[in-house]
Amino acid sequence: MALISWSDELSVRVNEIDDQHKKLISLMNNLHDAMRAKQGKQALEATLQELAAYTVYHFQTEEKYMQKFHYPQFATHKAQHDAFVKKVSDFQKEFEANRLGLSIELMNFLRDWVSNHIKSTDKQYSATFVENGLK
Repeated sequence: MALISWSDELSVRVNEIDDQHKKLISLMNNLHDAMRAKQGKQALEATLQELAAYTVYHFQTEEKYMQKFHYPQFATHKAQHDAFVKKVSDFQKEFEANRLGLSIELMNFLRDWVSNHIKSTDKQYSATFVENGLK
């Protein structure tokens, strides 16, 4: 069962970013499935690393366009990205050091953050990006 499913409600009307959001959701679902299947630490670690790396890549894409189009909420949006990357990085370190395991609470945090961030914060840049020619 998917932790989160893509829907039009999550679309920001920019194909490149929607595709990246779909990939993030897929990676989160893969991590959730691996956790539920009680896969070994190495498999979980690899999936978690892929999710963390792709999140950074995705945030860089959004931030590149925000800067290019002089998006007025750039600093606030970037601060949210930075806080999320730090939280995931801290979690990775704890997990790799065997001080923390994957839990449904963590998966719910990831799901809720991503879903809420896309539906509220990301939707705010949608008009700016579309007006500047992104489709």
